[in-house]
Amino acid sequence: MNRKDEIKSAYKGLGNAHSFYDGMMLGTTRIGRLVLKHVWRMTREEALEYQAMAFEAIPSDFDGKLLEVPVGTGVLSMPVFKMLPDADITCLDYSEKMMQTAQKRAKEMEIQNVCFRQGDVGSLPYDDETFDAIVSLNGFHAFPDKEAAYNETFRVLKKGGIFTGCFYVEKANAHTDKMIRRIYIKSGFFTPPFETLESLQRRLSAKYSDATVRNVESIAVFQCRK
Repeated sequence: MNRKDEIKSAYKGLGNAHSFYDGMMLGTTRIGRLVLKHVWRMTREEALEYQAMAFEAIPSDFDGKLLEVPVGTGVLSMPVFKMLPDADITCLDYSEKMMQTAQKRAKEMEIQNVCFRQGDVGSLPYDDETFDAIVSLNGFHAFPDKEAAYNETFRVLKKGGIFTGCFYVEKANAHTDKMIRRIYIKSGFFTPPFETLESLQRRLSAKYSDATVRNVESIAVFQCRK
């Protein structure tokens, strides 16, 4: 089994959703599957595909310092962190409520090597080159100050470190773009401006020595090395 399939298998064994958000991310509820289909034009398997792609750059024997920002409810990261017992993991989020759900999930899964901290990705409370890897899942499309987020994640990553994750990009699926404008922006869930696949590739290639961008519909998956 390759790394991506290992991660997808862990997601499928996660169990019940803790929230509407969890069900939507994994397609484990009826409403979640409807959102995937009618907003994102994805099946559950396609959602699992991009989520696993976002983590596959982190090796199964990773034992360095890892930062996840934002952690959200931990629905996408805790199953993977469970498979990284030797890593030193920090999970940061601006929302205390979301982070409390992630903490509950980590406790239920008996993950001992994760600490949680409230903070702002635009002003990370860490020294330069602190982390060996940084993961950001579905965060950049929501961050209000995206320039600061790009700069801060780069600053706290060690030279040679891994930056990986995923988020919404526009112009990859016209239907999804329409739904984002009508619902997600007006509701305050997403904050423009947004990247395209091409602009994201240019941005990351300008900052990192190695950067690849792929996509599943309107979700871009990036993997970089500093």
